[in-house]
Amino acid sequence: MYTSFFGLNEKPFSITPDPRYLFMSERHTEGLAHLLYGVNESGGFIQLTGEVGTGKTTLVRSLLQQLPDSADVALILNPQLSRTEFLNAICEELGIALPKQRDSIKALTTALNAFLLGNHGRGRRTILIVDEAQNLRVDVLEQVRLLTNLETTKQKLLQIILIGQPELRDLLARNDMRQLAQRITGRYHLEPLNREETIEYVDHRLRVAGAVGEIFTGPAKRDLYRRSGGVPRMINVIADRALLGAFTRDSRTVTPALVSGAAGEVYGGGHRRRGWQRPAWIGATVALAIVAGAWFLNQGRAPDAAPPVATVTPPSATLPDPAPPAAEPIPAPTEVLRAPAGPVLTDELQTDEPLVALGAVLTANAERTSTDRAFQTLLGLWNVKYERGTKQACKQAESNQLYCLFQRGSLSQVRGLDRPVILTLRGDDGLQHQVVLSGLSDENAVLTIGKDQHRVPTAQLNDYWFGEYLLLWRPQIGVVKSFFPGMRDPDVLWIRASLNAIHGTPVVAEDSDLFDESLEAQVREYQKERRLTVDGLVGQQTQIAMNTDLGAENRPRLARAN
Repeated sequence: MYTSFFGLNEKPFSITPDPRYLFMSERHTEGLAHLLYGVNESGGFIQLTGEVGTGKTTLVRSLLQQLPDSADVALILNPQLSRTEFLNAICEELGIALPKQRDSIKALTTALNAFLLGNHGRGRRTILIVDEAQNLRVDVLEQVRLLTNLETTKQKLLQIILIGQPELRDLLARNDMRQLAQRITGRYHLEPLNREETIEYVDHRLRVAGAVGEIFTGPAKRDLYRRSGGVPRMINVIADRALLGAFTRDSRTVTPALVSGAAGEVYGGGHRRRGWQRPAWIGATVALAIVAGAWFLNQGRAPDAAPPVATVTPPSATLPDPAPPAAEPIPAPTEVLRAPAGPVLTDELQTDEPLVALGAVLTANAERTSTDRAFQTLLGLWNVKYERGTKQACKQAESNQLYCLFQRGSLSQVRGLDRPVILTLRGDDGLQHQVVLSGLSDENAVLTIGKDQHRVPTAQLNDYWFGEYLLLWRPQIGVVKSFFPGMRDPDVLWIRASLNAIHGTPVVAEDSDLFDESLEAQVREYQKERRLTVDGLVGQQTQIAMNTDLGAENRPRLARAN
């Protein structure tokens, strides 16, 4: 209903556990690591618990996508079964022919054991995942324990993962469950998101759905955290209602008032928040995350602009024109590596500047670290003259076929994208500074302020930088747009040809303009290799990484700082 109004490809806050939308917070990353460890180490139980709606099922689906082809999985989603029904369900999931005596626990266990031994002999792994395990009956839990007795002299034949709500911990803590509890080799409890993660979560889901610019205001996202308690499912439900409310009011932004109204509908009555609320402390990292986007250019966007092509732009930067120039004809696979005219490349940044403290650099150059001056420096590295005071910087960049990408990330991510970027730093005086990072190594970083270069310790960046950066890039297809599984577009051929050139492998269905499952698998594999968000979407960050690997852009590089 509201997707086209906001320029979205699909609803971003569906409560269906879609791995494409998995937001890997620190807690989710640790939880997934525990599951992968359990699968790889073989033997015993792995226990994952969390409150309702914290993302356990979505995490399990992400695990399933990362399992090797040599693994066979039995996934039990409804554990409210008897012992025989439970064993029958496992056999059916694994494709085991049921014995004639289907009500015989002995016959079912014998069939299962024969399958496990055969799998082990073929070098295959067998994994049992039980969701909502807090609903297992005590006698079924005992049967689960007995399944771990199926083993060789060296290892268990069946790896078992129990997923459940906190009640599962209480159940397994009972004295009569101690035999099973002693076999649990890994435990992890998944907690709700904190406020900063909630803000990032909302932005992440909107980006995956194809959002352009900012839809939820900063105060709206903070209020969304307060009313949801950081529980992803509640965030989704309230955010979805808030988007619907904005649509019915013909508003292209979601405000705190709309979030409040949506929460009232969800909870009913006067309930303003729900359980599992985390401590409401506010750190400097969160504060900077909120103001960083608004700082860039410090100018608003046109409220009635039509939905543009998919791009992530700083909230204050002007959106691309509603009618972007048509894309050039897609290059043939042999032309993928051709670079357009542009600046001269360099790998080494020649500077004889001594190593200095970052705080001192910011203090001494406080009057030269405005956003305007930073853009002048960054565009200069692209051999583009920046006309100050005429129009917004990102609009000027677009007139030279360059596009802005505003992100939050890490230095390793910036290094992987291999482009100079504008960093938002916080000085000792509490003021914000915009500087261009033009060189980077493990030990040293080079900041370019105007025509001057300053070499500072890389480690000090962590004291002044909280992850906000902006880079420029030039899309090979001529326009900025995102690609997602199931879409049909002539430029899908460019994706196929590019991945072929990067991996040096034959192009699968090279004449197909359909973003099919095989291409999605290739994209996910590439994203894992490049340590990008593994969502199967070819958005700006993935395209930038591909252009970097192809050497397709004649561009300034993030030089190695000596």
